[in-house]
Amino acid sequence: MLCKVRSLGLQGISGYEVTAECDLAGGLPNFDIVGLPDTAVKEARERVRAAIKNSGYAFPVGRITVNLAPANRRKSGTVYDLPILVGILTAAGQLDWSDPDCAFVGELSLSGTLRPVVGMLPMALAARAAGIRRLFVPADSAPEATLAQGLTVYPVETVGQLADHLAGRAPIDPAPVWQGGEEDLPLPDFAEVRGQGPVKRVLEIAAAGGHNVLLVGPPGSGKSMLARRLPSILPPMTRREALETTQIHSVLGLTTKERPLLTQRPFRSPHHTISPGGMAGGGSPYPRPGEISLAHHGV
Repeated sequence: MLCKVRSLGLQGISGYEVTAECDLAGGLPNFDIVGLPDTAVKEARERVRAAIKNSGYAFPVGRITVNLAPANRRKSGTVYDLPILVGILTAAGQLDWSDPDCAFVGELSLSGTLRPVVGMLPMALAARAAGIRRLFVPADSAPEATLAQGLTVYPVETVGQLADHLAGRAPIDPAPVWQGGEEDLPLPDFAEVRGQGPVKRVLEIAAAGGHNVLLVGPPGSGKSMLARRLPSILPPMTRREALETTQIHSVLGLTTKERPLLTQRPFRSPHHTISPGGMAGGGSPYPRPGEISLAHHGV
């Protein structure tokens, strides 16, 4: 039997739709994952197998083939654990559901609980663009997923809870859209700086006009101290700017369930020994943002 489950993936700092096609056939027991998976995706076989057994279900005996489409894009990370599990159980007849407008994302533990994933915001934005209406994600990743808006996000804690929801036995309450409050940590303020009048005037002009600034001077003259206070006089980020910046930090796992959205302009202070790759980003075969990208819309 064949089952198709919609999911999402990451390429750089952008999300895209992935379909997990799960096929169960007769023959000697075998479990293959195809579609250019990396090591973390291939290891989903053991996580899914243990999660199914420890959640009270029977792992099907036979030839299991999972294709992650589109097959011409490299797949990385652990976000495909949950859609693979749902596809296998559905193909085996142990789950009964049919909803083409929902998608699944999440990493599984061996006990069947779900762990948060990185890059949840860009994947949620990609889900909204793909016409997905309902998104099942780990509970700790749900606040970040709600930032995409236009989606009904279901926070899932265990495989058993998800199965009960899909069967209609115990529906999961959708996660409310995250609403930010006052920042706990105030930014360093220029009011704390005594003297340095000309430099402060230059930074005010740069903040007002969006200009670049180059600070040159001997160690201890206050360059870093003044630069660290520059975000406090920049205008507040718009929602579009906040979403753009949060996507970059989300891909690197720098967001939390308590603060899934960056509401303050970021400040990055890389060490002078940083490599060009660490500053500008890059890497192969999966490029990662560097310090310049992490300072997007900030300093």
